[in-house]
Amino acid sequence: MTLPMSPATAIDILLEPDARMLEHAEANNARLLQVFPKGFALDATHRPHVTLLQRFVRTADLDKVHAAVEKVLAGTRLGDMELEAIRYYYIPSQEIGLAGIVAKPTPRLLELQEALIEAVTPFATETGDSGAFVTTPDDPVIDPLLIQYVSAFVPKASGEHFNPHVSTGVASRKYLDAMLAEPFEAFSFSFKGAAIYQLGQFGTAARKLKAWD
Repeated sequence: MTLPMSPATAIDILLEPDARMLEHAEANNARLLQVFPKGFALDATHRPHVTLLQRFVRTADLDKVHAAVEKVLAGTRLGDMELEAIRYYYIPSQEIGLAGIVAKPTPRLLELQEALIEAVTPFATETGDSGAFVTTPDDPVIDPLLIQYVSAFVPKASGEHFNPHVSTGVASRKYLDAMLAEPFEAFSFSFKGAAIYQLGQFGTAARKLKAWD
């Protein structure tokens, strides 16, 4: 594995959803790409996932982070952890929004998140810059709002503020407002594995660092 060169790495500890969620996420992604082709497709560098924890960690400590997360996951039966998808949502950024499918949090999911936060905290650093993320020559600068989001994930997006979701794509806020007003048919899904990714633009899971089935 080639380690990132920045002193800090923006990581996403995530759960990989089953085929049922993938089918829904990919259908919504295709729909959004039709109206906003400059968005992203769900591919090898944009894996559908449910984030449990995003943090900046010291790059030199990545192996220790992997070991700490593995210890937590060893006591978790992911295949038995079922969630209910209940609605669409999006995070606004000027005239566009990052859309996703929201799931209802469960006590078991929140317990797992709390254990991961505790395990990773010794290796965390307050913030990072674009070098902490996966970037491309065409898009080398990470949106400052994303850097702020990762920096403040604990506590602003964890615990009672946790919003488990699968990101599905990008579109104009006007289009997404109309999409959110549509009826949503709830469905249940579970997980087939867990992983740690390095984050990319839009908060996507861009580079796999470690995975567990």
